[in-house]
Amino acid sequence: MSLLEAIQSRRSVYRLTNKSPIPDSRIQEIVAFTVTHAPSAFNVQSARAVVLFREQHEKLWDVGLQVIQTEMPPAARPVLETKVAGLRAAYGSVLWFEDDAALDALKEKNPAIQGLIPEWSAHSSGMHQFIAWTALENEGLGCNLQHYNFSTTFTDSVHQLWDIPASWKLKAQLVFGQPESAGAEREKQIKPVEGERVLFFQ
Repeated sequence: MSLLEAIQSRRSVYRLTNKSPIPDSRIQEIVAFTVTHAPSAFNVQSARAVVLFREQHEKLWDVGLQVIQTEMPPAARPVLETKVAGLRAAYGSVLWFEDDAALDALKEKNPAIQGLIPEWSAHSSGMHQFIAWTALENEGLGCNLQHYNFSTTFTDSVHQLWDIPASWKLKAQLVFGQPESAGAEREKQIKPVEGERVLFFQ
């Protein structure tokens, strides 16, 4: 599959199983490749990743369930609990971080543009997430991207459970697993592009 075809086929897939069509070593290779080669501002290389498989992944979403049960409005809990159960049923998660220590060093070297560095960090983090997501799906996995780092309980628990350095700031959680059925959740509505979302000047 070409790069553009892989990008076109990428989707959010939520009905995942705790199986993988590829070995853990290949998943590790893809994440390491992403962290090695995805771009970052001034080559700061501030992205960090933690890959959780099987029981470690389930432990993460046990924390997610705790957050739903203690921090969400009671009326919203049943739907959100079902969603978290679906996340927990998958095979693994990639936790994406940005290292504030690396970013602070970059700010010190470039005081005139330090206000832009958080935005550039967010750009780079998004590129890391997208590259890994597309590559994992190209290998037969389904993925969806979560942001339970809205919760201090969630982020603090992640740091404590896996002894994550304090300077690593959690940005997103990429959940992955073998899809329940081939071709599941593939349809996506595409809005018109030319003239509405993209302008060309020649």
